[in-house]
Amino acid sequence: MLDSISFAQKQRLAYIDFCLLFKGAIYRQDLINRFQVGLSAGSRDFGIYKELAPDNLSYDSREKRYFQTPQFKPVFEHDARRTLTKLANDISDGFDAIGDIHFPVEAPSSLNVPDIFIVARLVQAILNNKAVSVIYTSLSSGSNARELVPHSIVDNGLRWHVRAFDRKSQSFRDFVLTRISKVTIKDTPIEEESVQADTEWQRLIPLQLVPHPKNVEHPTAIEMDYGMENKQLFIEVRAAMAGYLLRRWNVDCTERGTLIGPEYQLWLQNRFTLNDVQNLAIAPGYEAKDNGSGGSK
Repeated sequence: MLDSISFAQKQRLAYIDFCLLFKGAIYRQDLINRFQVGLSAGSRDFGIYKELAPDNLSYDSREKRYFQTPQFKPVFEHDARRTLTKLANDISDGFDAIGDIHFPVEAPSSLNVPDIFIVARLVQAILNNKAVSVIYTSLSSGSNARELVPHSIVDNGLRWHVRAFDRKSQSFRDFVLTRISKVTIKDTPIEEESVQADTEWQRLIPLQLVPHPKNVEHPTAIEMDYGMENKQLFIEVRAAMAGYLLRRWNVDCTERGTLIGPEYQLWLQNRFTLNDVQNLAIAPGYEAKDNGSGGSK
């Protein structure tokens, strides 16, 4: 039945679904006010929703409000990660009740937000396969002009950066977006500067994570946190992103799990898989011979 419903009506039905799921109830007037529809249209939407999921809601004539029933099952998919992000940042996509009510969900503050015009220029370059000239301020050399060939914009959990081929060092590196102050779109890059040539980006490496052998008294709690199976979590991550993930999750990367502290709840059991991965200086406890320098500048 949903396939034959217009996009606008799907939005309204998803709004009803969201309110029932997260608020537990919805007034017909909530729908009318949100979408500026007439009384008859609002009543029709609730009628269609009841056809789709007759056991999802019940009407209380005294309160003149629809309530979630114990048998409630969402009609629409509400992805947990996306929904939490939207709730924490008060962002609505039209299919939910965010903005109508403040939900008790908070997110930790991140560093400075990148300039939207800088981001837009870089995205233009990526989509149109162009190099860029930028003014970049690094920790080591201050502000300088650089020519980059960007291919991806990434959130590493703390700040945003752009992954790009750096014509100065002739290597693929990560550049923090807030340190870029000017972007000029330039020529078309050669094949050796493209994303296909970024081996650390293209290569997926397996990580085998387990509860920390020394710092965790009740490993079952950690297994539940990370959805582990058979007391371990296997994930594949881009080699270029491995260091960021391991740091973000405070994964002990020492050979024998020797980092002490309550923040280290995970241990990387297959540490040997990282022997030839660049940019792991930021991974907790990781020590290796010179692995190159493909990290954030």
